[in-house]
Order: sequence, then structure tokens, then C-alpha cells
Amino acid sequence: MKIFDRIDSGTLDRRELQLWILALTMLLVLSMGVALLMFPMAYSHPVDLTGLPSRAIFLGFCGLSALAVGYFIDRQMVIRNLRAELDRKKRQFESIRREASTNLLTTLPGLTIFHDRLAMEHRRASNTRQALSLLIVELKPSAGLLGSGEIEIAFGDAAKSLLAKLRGEDSIFLLAPGIFGILLPAVTARDSYNVCDHMLEGLHDAAGVSDRFTFDVSMVNYPDQAATASEMEGYIHSRLPKKARKEPQQSENMTPVLRVC
Repeated sequence: MKIFDRIDSGTLDRRELQLWILALTMLLVLSMGVALLMFPMAYSHPVDLTGLPSRAIFLGFCGLSALAVGYFIDRQMVIRNLRAELDRKKRQFESIRREASTNLLTTLPGLTIFHDRLAMEHRRASNTRQALSLLIVELKPSAGLLGSGEIEIAFGDAAKSLLAKLRGEDSIFLLAPGIFGILLPAVTARDSYNVCDHMLEGLHDAAGVSDRFTFDVSMVNYPDQAATASEMEGYIHSRLPKKARKEPQQSENMTPVLRVC
């Protein structure tokens, strides 16, 4: 038995079995010892407890007791070290998750690249007579996250859930803090409902049971709701906060086909 030995998850089950065997053995020995010591007093019969056998039993009992105490202390130290190791791993995992979430948000293309990609996809859709759908996902942090430094992690988890639902030809952009734009080439207004349902499932999972954020998803489609890329850009700018807008476009006669809160 090694004192304060290394934590090895592969031997924990074996050590627990050893502890149970020792505990049951100690219980049996103590029960028999108490019974033997109490027997003369209970029946008033003199019993000769002198001699080498009784001394050997006594010394063995004392040694077993000392061994049990040492083993229990050693196991308690192992459990304490294991908990400390688990806490360290948990903090390390949270740090990695925080870094991954914040890095993901910084690597997403922004509003300028979105305008270029939207113009390119619109030209392609108009030339090939295909549809083009645009989803706008707006996230609002819960009151418990405000000022806690967990907003970036929550929004990063939401971005990861959205990325997991996209196809290879789809693209996602960070238009403003908490606002994502998703371009869906060759997706009609009817098909975009199915895509939106998948997005909502992922956002519900990312929000968690504590509802770290609420979300609002809206959609505009070419050519059903918008005839030009400028109209689609105008709808985008109408959803952005004022400080994030850049030359807002007019979007006349256009109504979003989907709005989910």
C-alpha cells in the first residue's frame, strides 16, 4: 500500500472493493471480540485468557486495527487528491470552453464580408433562377448573464449549435453582437421553415435549462419577399442596432415571412 499514492481511475474500483472487505472483516472481528470478552461476564464462568494464544490474538487484533486506521486515512487522502484533480480539470475545461467560444465569435466573418457574399449569392441565384433565403438570428442574454462575463460563452455556444445545422454551401456571419446572419443558397421559403426548426432545436439546447439567452429568428427569401439584394440588405440593417449600421438601404414592400420568438 502506497501512502498518498497517485490517482489512477483504473484502480478505484479495486480499491473500493478492498475497503469493503477490510471494513466487513473489521466488523466481524470486533463483533467476535466483543462477544468473547462479554461471554465470561454474561455467564459468570471463569475463562483463562492468559498464555501465548491469547497474546497472539490480542497483538493481531491491535495490528489489524492499526492497519485499518492507516488504510482509511490513506484512502481519504486519495479521495481528497482526486477531488482536487477533478476541480482542476473542471477549471481547465471551463477555460478551454470559454476560449473556444470567444475564439469562434472572433473568427466569424462580419458585416462587410456579408454584404459581398450576399451580392455574390444573389447574382448566382438570379442567373440560375434559384431561390436564396436569409435567416436572421437575434440573441438576448438573460438577466443573470448581464455583467457576469458569461455572455460570450453563451453566444459562442449558440454559434456552434448553428454551425452544426448548416450545410456545406451555407454560410454564417456575425453582423453585430448577438446577431447572426445565415445565407441559405437554393433554399425556398417553404424549405426554410424546416431549416428554421433545426436551428431552433440547436438554440434550445445551447440555451440550456437555465435559459441563458432568448432568441428571435426571422427570414426573408428571394424572390418571394425580396427582388433585389439591396432589399435584403435593407431588412438586415433594420434589424441591427444603430451603431452597427452602415449606409442602411430602403426596403419597400417587403415583409419577413417568418418570425419566431
